[in-house]
Amino acid sequence: MIPVIISGGSGSRLWPVSRQADPKPFLKLSDGKSLLQNTFSRSATLTESITSILTVTNEKLHFRMNNEYQQINDKSIRCDFILEPFGRNTAPAVLAAAIFAKENYTEDEIILVLPADHLITDLDAFNSTVAKAVEMAKLGYLVTFGINPEYPETGYGYIEADTATQIGSGFAVKRFVEKPNLELATQYVESGDYQWNSGMFCGQVKTFLAEFEKNSPKLVRDVHKCLSNSVVNDSDTGKSVKLNPELFINAENISVDYALFERTAKAAVIPCSIGWSDIGSWLSIAQTLPKDANGNAIIGESILHNTKDCLVYSTNRIIAGVDIADLVVVDTPDALLVANKNQTQDVKHIFEQLKKMQHSTSELHQTVHRPWGTYTTLEEGPFYKIKRIEVKPGHALSAQSHAKRSEHWVVVDGEATVLHKDKVVRLLANESTFIPAGDKHRLMNASEDETLVIIEVQCGNYLGEDDIVRYDDMYGRE
Repeated sequence: MIPVIISGGSGSRLWPVSRQADPKPFLKLSDGKSLLQNTFSRSATLTESITSILTVTNEKLHFRMNNEYQQINDKSIRCDFILEPFGRNTAPAVLAAAIFAKENYTEDEIILVLPADHLITDLDAFNSTVAKAVEMAKLGYLVTFGINPEYPETGYGYIEADTATQIGSGFAVKRFVEKPNLELATQYVESGDYQWNSGMFCGQVKTFLAEFEKNSPKLVRDVHKCLSNSVVNDSDTGKSVKLNPELFINAENISVDYALFERTAKAAVIPCSIGWSDIGSWLSIAQTLPKDANGNAIIGESILHNTKDCLVYSTNRIIAGVDIADLVVVDTPDALLVANKNQTQDVKHIFEQLKKMQHSTSELHQTVHRPWGTYTTLEEGPFYKIKRIEVKPGHALSAQSHAKRSEHWVVVDGEATVLHKDKVVRLLANESTFIPAGDKHRLMNASEDETLVIIEVQCGNYLGEDDIVRYDDMYGRE
């Protein structure tokens, strides 16, 4: 079996922690691991025979996901990637994964499609359900995981099972239903014939490909053509396929539900109770976390007095709450959210407004991840910007120049190797250098085990990240 982790979307309802360039899969909960890392761990430990995991994600997130996997990959799992230049919904992603599996493994292989940003708390039940789904898949069915509903949720799609047609441990699918109103959702739950649509799927590669061909033939042609004309990089740790943007744009922007599962006669559902949540809002996060004596869910440091049934989430500062109830308080270094606990779905409207304003808090955090490390914006004004830059051992920024700004670098920890024009200079802690505007330069960390930390002061009449000319880059960025 090959687990296929699908990672797309911005998680707009989880702003300000989730942002376009730092989306929901990287959200960390009380265990200190991200949702993505938990999904990887669940996948890697399903059976002893799993040796590779395939991830479909945006190409800009490749390095970040690789870093997340490396932190927890103690089984030496091979990490393959299909890298999208932009999102085209789940159908092209799942189809590309099935074609990749056929070309690199066999068409009899089972693929298990898992969203990167879901939470599953009952791992024993999950493992057992997957094993049963695999047996159903071997019978030639495409199996979807239906979550036994705990209440009439209006934010999920539903699956109606054909209980008269049993298939292994599940049933044939009678129909898929869009998100219902409360009255319909209540009817669905009371009937016992409906499950929440989890967005997790299982099936043999040959079944996926045959049913895609039967139900969405143009999509198959477009994705095949794109894959055949894409850039492939192979290494000891895995293969990455960088999809051709000029051809990928032709693939229909459609979900796998619409393109395949609602059309195929091979759809089956396996009902399950696995402690599942799609972490679609701050309310759903609050529901999954342990509570104090007053019903408060807390991540980070806080002091609460006469406070009940709140979610208090802080990434850096202490939060104090006095005489409040039923609130969500989420604090990050550059944005604060205060919301009614029962209206957290509406956070997406704030996110959309920030996007229209092109506000920086919709795109990035103050700390931005790059393949070589991170930079944190400490302060900025009309003609200056101050950053804290961390460079990982053995890594380097691109050889570059800037037309409109100069840079002053002060080393505060580690040893910097600086290329300035044609000279190479080594700087230790408390030493500095100056890079005038227009000069070609590069910052490197030659250490094998020590992180380099510098403070950078930029000065100029334009300080945007796009004021850059790259001459050479070890990460293949243009």
